[in-house]
Amino acid sequence: MFVCNCNGIRERCVQAAISRGARQPCEIFHQHRCKAQCGRCVEDMQAMIDSLARPLYQTQC
Repeated sequence: MFVCNCNGIRERCVQAAISRGARQPCEIFHQHRCKAQCGRCVEDMQAMIDSLARPLYQTQC
C-alpha cells in the first residue's frame, strides 16, 4: 500500500525508515531523497511513527 502517492513511498518503506531511526515525516522523506508534495501523507506517517517508534524506544531502554 502506498503511504505517499506523490513520491511512491510504500508502507513497508516508511516502516523501514522508522526502524532506521526516523522520528519525523521529514526524516522519512530525507531517507528517500524526496520532499513532501501535497502533504496528505504527513499525518499518516506521523501516526505510523507514533505507533511504531514508541515500542522500539521502550524495548531499547
